[in-house]
Amino acid sequence: MLRDDIKAATTDAMKARDTARLGALRLINAALKNKDIELRTGTAPADDDVMVTDVLMKMAKQRRESIEMYVTGNRAELADAERAELAVIEGFMPTQMDEAEALAAIKAVVAEIGATSVKDMGRVMAAVKERFASKLDMSKASGLVKAALS
Repeated sequence: MLRDDIKAATTDAMKARDTARLGALRLINAALKNKDIELRTGTAPADDDVMVTDVLMKMAKQRRESIEMYVTGNRAELADAERAELAVIEGFMPTQMDEAEALAAIKAVVAEIGATSVKDMGRVMAAVKERFASKLDMSKASGLVKAALS
């Protein structure tokens, strides 16, 4: 499970005295704890990896946005710190589909649902999110779905 991998990596970073990696791992653990509190669970749910992946994807998106703002604001040292955190976060995320795989998967969903126009975009996006949420960035998927339905 991803949560166990993150805990083991935290222990390894402590032993190695890798403060940068340890800081990023503690941020991940804190975000997971906040999500557990938000869901009001004392223990990990049955589909824990899905929840952990969702938290990691949100954290990665936040880091990417921060990097963009820091680069725009000429704050290279802060952008580098965010890039280091992003690298740790992405190390635990499942591999993402490339554009060709994503387009093929979306076309398969469109054919399966029988969607014919952009009016069916909501149904297609719901099906795509249900099946590929952890492997596909939904902001990119939106554009691919719109292109497939046009």
